[in-house]
Amino acid sequence: MQPPSPTVTDAAPPLVSVIVPTYNCAAYIDETVASVLAQTHPAVELIVIDDGSTDGTLERLAAWGPRLTVVPQANAGVCAARNHGLRIARGEFVCLLDHDDYWFPDKLAVQVAALQARPEVGVVYGSFMPWQRPAEGAAFPSPASLDRSASGSGPDPAFSGWIYHQFLLDCWMLTSSAMFRASVFRDCGLFDETLPYSEDWELWLRISRRHPFLKLREVHTLYRQHRQQGNRVVRPVDYRTELLQRTAHRWGLASADGRQVSESAFRQQLARYHVEFGLSHLAGGSRRIGLQSMLKALRACPWRVKPAAYMLAATLGWKPAV
Repeated sequence: MQPPSPTVTDAAPPLVSVIVPTYNCAAYIDETVASVLAQTHPAVELIVIDDGSTDGTLERLAAWGPRLTVVPQANAGVCAARNHGLRIARGEFVCLLDHDDYWFPDKLAVQVAALQARPEVGVVYGSFMPWQRPAEGAAFPSPASLDRSASGSGPDPAFSGWIYHQFLLDCWMLTSSAMFRASVFRDCGLFDETLPYSEDWELWLRISRRHPFLKLREVHTLYRQHRQQGNRVVRPVDYRTELLQRTAHRWGLASADGRQVSESAFRQQLARYHVEFGLSHLAGGSRRIGLQSMLKALRACPWRVKPAAYMLAATLGWKPAV
């Protein structure tokens, strides 16, 4: 007699590889690791790529013992660290968690179920909540004390499906909030290690050309806010607008299902980014870069008045408050 065919409940749970790139994060890495090891999904491979830390991060990781795999490498940047983890990950599904963020315990279980129920979807991601101190020097609030209900529940159709056109306006998906099929990276490639900024956005644009996404409204991720964050650094080049202009020129403004962003909406968003970049440089005393950015905003969207006003004010010696 043949044994009965296995049912869905008999199948082993799919392995989820969680990759945490870290560099000098001794202050926060324990909470991040703990949030992964507390997941209700039973099959998790936790890989931490240490990118040459010098502050005691490795010693903190060693204290967790065999529950995680620590892979040291010479300092090469977050893209190289993520790619290193992706190359050695064994899971059917993959998550990339930043070293200072936090997951609620049901994050992996909910997203695994979503991907299993929708085989056409390549990426599932959720809402996230900024995690910040109530006052300078105070402790971060306990995750259990935070209300996750405000974002609602269920899929968000506007940011699900073929959403390349949505990514042309903003980087809506937080890296830590997503889960990917491992096959997506084999199909679309890894992070571009030549990019110093917006490297995640560039990859989401590539993936969204070839795979549908699913956005869940529920909050499963806390996005820690602190002064050492990379997105708070004022850079000499506006990588956002360079990426978006290059991408639109290559692939246009429409997703695979025909949904698209209008030319005017795209140009208005470029102008907003130019203005933001220009204001940050004016605030830092870089009048030349600031004025150049306002001029780019006017070229992108000539009917906007604010860039011209900022240019005039800066020429007269005005400096915006930080």
